[in-house]
Amino acid sequence: MWQYIVGALALGYLSGSLSSARFVAAVARQPQALDGVQVEIGGSGEAYHVEWHAATTVSLSLGPRWGFLAMVLDMAKVALPTYAVRLLLPSQPYFLLTAAAGMVGHIWPVYFRFRGGGGATAMYGGLIGIDWIGLLVTFFGGMLLGIAVLRNVMVAYLAGFWLLIPWLWIRTQDPRFVAYAVFVNILFMVGLIPQVREYLRLRNLGIFDQEAWLRRTAMGRGMLRVARLFGTKL
Repeated sequence: MWQYIVGALALGYLSGSLSSARFVAAVARQPQALDGVQVEIGGSGEAYHVEWHAATTVSLSLGPRWGFLAMVLDMAKVALPTYAVRLLLPSQPYFLLTAAAGMVGHIWPVYFRFRGGGGATAMYGGLIGIDWIGLLVTFFGGMLLGIAVLRNVMVAYLAGFWLLIPWLWIRTQDPRFVAYAVFVNILFMVGLIPQVREYLRLRNLGIFDQEAWLRRTAMGRGMLRVARLFGTKL
């Protein structure tokens, strides 16, 4: 039993520690593109400082196509090990450990001095390996709740992760799945702290252009389309 637990954790963490953002930047022959990324806030003299080394950073520095590739690779590096453990060890949900450890590796990668991404794409990848239907339900459910009901883009971004907790309980009625959902939500909130501080700093200065920021990433553009569909002004 313990060897399975250790193996599942090690596989997830080491795979999650692979940096898709750095790989894509190397393929694009711009390995320094992820260092010190700043998004100028037009005419204000201020800039949004991006501390992650993740798909969002790639999208901001190299463009949305490279960012999309990094996002897909980020999800795959967690989804594939999670699904493999699920197939190899079907008697117990060791794959939950693989998915959770993959997210830890994504945020704090051992290969890169523990400087990684925020965790969103790794969480999506884990959910693909655990319950791909849940990925669709929670992602779009959270977006609708945040944009159509509460009309708040930050809630729209976060609600999909929060909905993972009740969804996995409804889906499995297994407290181990709920514990996984709670754990990855805590991880995500911890990983998000630096960027939330930056967002709030600029918002308090009254210079953060929310719509312009959303246009820079694939997820953001999707949120804008949903907002327009419901006539929500962000």
